[in-house]
Amino acid sequence: MNLTKTEFQLLCELAERPGQIVTTESLLERVWGYDYLGDSRLVDTQVYRLRLKIEDNPSSPAHLVTVRGMGFKLRP
Repeated sequence: MNLTKTEFQLLCELAERPGQIVTTESLLERVWGYDYLGDSRLVDTQVYRLRLKIEDNPSSPAHLVTVRGMGFKLRP
């Protein structure tokens, strides 16, 4: 499995806090930088691409889960 730089940074941010919710805003700041003026769809798209690579069934993720209205978490 080959991850892009962004996918790898996203995975690292989540892996540093296993089982904890990481907000979309926090991911935008930490992965894309403080001056990035994007929206949450950017994060959603990258999470989707990452799931395609790390999940057995990306449409029903077992590891990288969405916490609706809050962000994402990586199950330990």
